[in-house]
Amino acid sequence: MRGSIIKRYKGSYTIVLNLGTDPQTGKRRQQWISVKGTRKDAERKLAELLHQLDTGTFMKPGKTTLGQFLEQWLKDYVCNLGPKTAESYEHIIHRHLIPFLGAITLTGLKPEHLQKCYSEKLSGGLSAQSVRHCHTVLHTALQTAIKWGLLTRNVADAVKLPQVQRHEIQTWNEDEIHQFLDAARDMPNYALFYLALFTGARRNELLALRWCDIDFILSQIYMTRTLHHLNTGEIVFTQPKSARSRRTIALSPSAILMLQDHKEKQKVTRAMMGIPVKDDDLVFSHLDGSPLLPGSVTHAWIKLVRRTALKPIRLHDARHTHASLMLKQGIHPKVVQERLGHASIQITLDTYSHVAPGLQEAAAKRFDELVNHKPENEAVENFG
Repeated sequence: MRGSIIKRYKGSYTIVLNLGTDPQTGKRRQQWISVKGTRKDAERKLAELLHQLDTGTFMKPGKTTLGQFLEQWLKDYVCNLGPKTAESYEHIIHRHLIPFLGAITLTGLKPEHLQKCYSEKLSGGLSAQSVRHCHTVLHTALQTAIKWGLLTRNVADAVKLPQVQRHEIQTWNEDEIHQFLDAARDMPNYALFYLALFTGARRNELLALRWCDIDFILSQIYMTRTLHHLNTGEIVFTQPKSARSRRTIALSPSAILMLQDHKEKQKVTRAMMGIPVKDDDLVFSHLDGSPLLPGSVTHAWIKLVRRTALKPIRLHDARHTHASLMLKQGIHPKVVQERLGHASIQITLDTYSHVAPGLQEAAAKRFDELVNHKPENEAVENFG
């Protein structure tokens, strides 16, 4: 028998796992694990443990270090996430968590260990936002340890995190957008920068865009995937993380005309190389159709902004510029949320709270005009 259940007293059971014989001593190895709850709870736990034994994920409670657990977690859990997320988790674990906390046993991990780790990371120059990213990864890993039956509580819940200073969002006004696009008109990335400002789409969403994702008749684009450039040099295309990110964005007439012109130029260039333009080709690419690197596109944006002597903003701030201008024009935040692909309208409102004072003032004036407006004939009667 690979495992059995022993009733100890009311509401408490012990699971006995048979781990085979020790190859050196020949003695039988067993692992005793206590379970609180009903008999069915103990049976479910036994089934989980047997599954872990079968898949090679079983760890002995009390002896497993945090480092050993995190390595196993990377292998069995993180590998199922998106490639860029998995790469980020692996970096945080190997660079920040294991070197500082890895030798502590999983069951011996305490909130003060984490608090000291975060404090020293801050003192060492790591930003508050980066420390919070480390905490998110560790908290997620410890939640998995609870599901695997290795822990009963998540000590990361008891840790106080550093406050992140919110930086004021930098955006351009209408004149600055025109100045920038005039300067970019003869540049290779003109169409890409134009669409970034006119849709608010993310850089890696635009780099993954194909011609089949653009509907020239209905004037809209379908955001169905995103591009990732991994540390290995590999370029992969994945679906967006959330359903909200998979969205349809309506295009303005000028954006449609710009894309039509961009496609015609691409056809002429490819024809000279003997390469036809197909529906599943990338909208923004090198001459041979290969993907643009995100870092190179960002660098091109920075160089162009410096040349124009405009207020310096990041490529990602083109997204903020689009959203801010729409909100200032009175576009409902729900529409802006859907265009940007935010998970909730609250994220949109929180992100663009700097626009709120102007919106509040305009709303107050419009309400006053609505309530206090009197028809002309009524005003004449009252005067008479």
